[in-house]
Order: sequence, then C-alpha cells, then structure tokens
Amino acid sequence: MSDQAGKSTLDEARAAFRAVVDQHGLAGADVAVHAASLTPEEAIGRPGRDDFPIIEGKEVMVEAVVLDARGQAFTDTPGEYQGTIDDLLAMPLTSNRSRAFFVAALNATMRALGLVEGVIHCKDTDPARCGLEIARQLGTEGCRRVGLIGFNPAIAEALAAAFGSESVLITDLDRSRINTRKFGIRILDGRHETEELIRAVEMVLVTGTTLVNGSFDGIHHLSRKHGTRLKLYGVTAAGVSRLLDLPRICPYGRS
Repeated sequence: MSDQAGKSTLDEARAAFRAVVDQHGLAGADVAVHAASLTPEEAIGRPGRDDFPIIEGKEVMVEAVVLDARGQAFTDTPGEYQGTIDDLLAMPLTSNRSRAFFVAALNATMRALGLVEGVIHCKDTDPARCGLEIARQLGTEGCRRVGLIGFNPAIAEALAAAFGSESVLITDLDRSRINTRKFGIRILDGRHETEELIRAVEMVLVTGTTLVNGSFDGIHHLSRKHGTRLKLYGVTAAGVSRLLDLPRICPYGRS
C-alpha cells in the first residue's frame, strides 16, 4: 500500500471507495454527508478516567451520516461539511480537516452498505475492556515486545500490565506528553523516535488517527522496512482497513 506510483494510503482508499460507490449506484446520488463535532461524553461516555485525549480536549470526534448510517473519526481539526459523495470524492485530501471528513464519511457509507462493523466509538467501561482484550489477543499471537503509536491510556495500561513496562514502547505527537512517564513507560517523540520504536518491537499498534493527521504512510513504510507487524486500532481506521486489507483491531467498536 501507498508505494504504488507514489499514491498515499488515502489516495488508494479513495480509488477503492469510488469503485464501491459505482458498484452500488451511488456515484451521482444526492447523498448528504454531514460531519459534526461531538462532546467527549457523546463520543465515549464516562470511561471512569480523564486522561483520554478527547477528554483532555486535544482531539475531537467528528461524525458523518450517510444513508442514515453513522461513521466517526478522530481529529484535532474539527468542522462541519455538507455535500454529496461525489463532492467528497473530489475533495483534495490535503488537510487534517478534509481527511477527517473523508474518513468519517467513508466509515458511514461502508457501514450503510453493510461492508464494515465497528465505526462508532465504544463508551463507558468498554475502553478499559478494550485495552485488556487487545493485550490478551497480542499475547495469544506470541508478542513479547509491543509498540503503541498514539497514546491511549487504557491500551497503554493494559499492555504494561500484560507485557511489563520494559517491553512496551509508546510514541505520541502531543508535546505535553513527550518524555513523561505513563505506567512506567517513557513517552517517545513521534516526530523523531518512531523508527526507534518500530525497530525495537515485534508488533506495533497504530492509532487510526494517523490516517487523518497524515503520518500513517511513513509509519507503514517503516514497519515494512524493519519487518515489524502492524495493526491499526480504533474506529477511525474501519473503512480504510476494510478497503485496503490492512490489519485492524477494535474489540468493542459499535455500529
């Protein structure tokens, strides 16, 4: 993915999405796509902790509605959009905002067509259960050293408990987190230390938000360069993962 004729992952996803839209006769249809910012409680309920990026106000969930189906995506640049699927497919994917609109609408459309599950974020106690289930699944796959790209407190805590803090590496782009310690793990700088993380682990969990902020292609390239297995996690990556056959884990995503 993303090395074909210099195409980005989202360019490939857009081409695949266009084929799906054409197959189902939606290319010229007047389908409304609306993305509106959600409050933290609307997005993830009350998870019993306040260190999720969306609760801290550093990320926002946008939600698209297509054919009465909903799809979500995380972004740091929220906004609203109204148009058709054709309009959306023609939109340049050159900003976090436009990529968030595209990804959320892709998720909603794929859900409307019954082609994907888990496009709505889990709520309340589910994020904690999600972290435990992800750690369990990675353990059954024989992982011993795991990397987490994009700090998620519930997943980070579960990985530290399951594998030991010395066997978990984390990068993040939030400057206020870099070089702090969470669950015994020093948070590395995602701008400069991502390759160090990928080289050192057997499996790297990558937040779907990287598809929106434009960093996924570089991460994907490094994972292949070093032979490190990669899984996207979360609702943001649902549609892209399905279209491009990218591994994804999201145990309690809702539909």
